[in-house]
Amino acid sequence: MSNLPKIAWIGLGIMGSPMAENLLKAGYSVTGFTLEQDKLDRLAAAGGGAAGSIADAVKDADVIITMVPASPQVEAISYG
Repeated sequence: MSNLPKIAWIGLGIMGSPMAENLLKAGYSVTGFTLEQDKLDRLAAAGGGAAGSIADAVKDADVIITMVPASPQVEAISYG
């Protein structure tokens, strides 16, 4: 069992997907959420977990990373 923190990754776009995949390659457990099913499939194919909601992605996480376009999206993730 790894002592590395479990990571929740919210936003698997052009920057988020490769960054999450690099964490998987480094041995981290990464569960992600995004609105695009193909991006969730890509994460799962790389060995990550594809969550059906933000709540599912973060429920067991030690670290939460958001990679979304701007402040309104960060606020929606955090408060909505």
